[in-house]
Amino acid sequence: MLDSDLADLYDVAVKVLLQAVKRNLKRFPEDFMFQLNSQEAEALRSQFVTLKKGRGQHRKYLPYVFTEQGVAMLSSVLNSERAIEVNILIMRAFVKLREMIASHKDLAKRLDELENKYDSQFKVVFDAIRQLMTPPVVKKKKIGFMREKD
Repeated sequence: MLDSDLADLYDVAVKVLLQAVKRNLKRFPEDFMFQLNSQEAEALRSQFVTLKKGRGQHRKYLPYVFTEQGVAMLSSVLNSERAIEVNILIMRAFVKLREMIASHKDLAKRLDELENKYDSQFKVVFDAIRQLMTPPVVKKKKIGFMREKD
């Protein structure tokens, strides 16, 4: 999660959140928190269509990203009722996400077991189920003006 998103959730300024982290830097190794490079930050910035105008409206430094473990560690750094409530909700969201991923893997495993158990007469059925399990490929339409080729 981005530092700015976490700051919004915790109802603190990004500067305050990062200041608390930097005071406890030993608690945040590279696999808990890392800073985006300039290309990643630019790609992220281009995702937001509108930018605020005016002096001081843009970030001066590259944003930090926190992993699940980093978010959990924030609860020990930010010690407020709001931080505790938000941390619990975020951890529950991560658990739900893992459960969803695991259930999908379990379903694929069960399907393989059933396919091995029954003969080829059900192959069409298993293939159809597999097709339904795979997410559809979404083609992005190009926007803008197209030049005619000579």
